[in-house]
Amino acid sequence: MSIEENVQVVKDFFAAISGGDRQRLLELCTEDIEWIIPGDNWPLAGTRRGHAGLTDLLQTQSETVETSLTQPSEFVAQGDRVVVIGFAKGRIIATNKTFEDDWVFAITVHNGKVSKIREYIDTQALARASAPA
Repeated sequence: MSIEENVQVVKDFFAAISGGDRQRLLELCTEDIEWIIPGDNWPLAGTRRGHAGLTDLLQTQSETVETSLTQPSEFVAQGDRVVVIGFAKGRIIATNKTFEDDWVFAITVHNGKVSKIREYIDTQALARASAPA
């Protein structure tokens, strides 16, 4: 696939996330997708694999974080890799504290589907919002 097609797959992926369209999200991902969120002692951290892992991540996210804005602002692509730079605002449900998060996703597209994501987030902002009062 061309670089432009890979970027479009990633844009469609973010549109499915923003729209809450889990079925479309699964369609856009390979069966063996791997999503890595570095860190520990946080419910979203870790490595999830396959559609079951993706479904688990989305469920955990919906139970722990309420995102009011997720805005990808820049897409940088080379070959099968698309790096997305963006910003998010939200609230940690358990603490009711808000956060602002500058993030980067390094996404690999294979045969027109997302096959790997490594997510880099502002862990300090999320840790502060997750800390009990």
